[in-house]
Amino acid sequence: MTDPAKVRRHAERIRELVASVVRSQIKDPRLGMITITDARITADLRDATVFYTVLGDAAAQASTAAALESAKGMLRSTVGKALGLRHSPTLTFVLDDVQDQVKHIDDLLAQARHADAEVQRLAANARYAGEAQPYRVDEDSDEGDLDSDDEDTPPASDRR
Repeated sequence: MTDPAKVRRHAERIRELVASVVRSQIKDPRLGMITITDARITADLRDATVFYTVLGDAAAQASTAAALESAKGMLRSTVGKALGLRHSPTLTFVLDDVQDQVKHIDDLLAQARHADAEVQRLAANARYAGEAQPYRVDEDSDEGDLDSDDEDTPPASDRR
């Protein structure tokens, strides 16, 4: 079993290497505005998953995915040489849809804010269904009597 800290270091190094190679060595015109966001590697250091985002529409994302697939061999050999591992890890590229999820969550929060505002608007004009005070309150409270008694008389709970 490999040390988890070592696995994290290798994953970070893979992310840096792939980002560097994509920026400087890949000259494919299909490659769009890409950002390598994360890399994860299995504990046996054999398979690495590289997450990326692309600025643009679905066509730009598809062309960037095709460019990364065609450059996978060069990226794998570069990563394998730089890491110095016995087996060069296989690379899998996954489109990171964080931006879409962020937009979806923002939309859900906006809907929740709208619903809360509607509830507040309805609650402002609301009235109780029954009486305002649904519990019986005795008008002859013992608390008022204790205040008017002598100061040296202890409360009923302290008497024995």
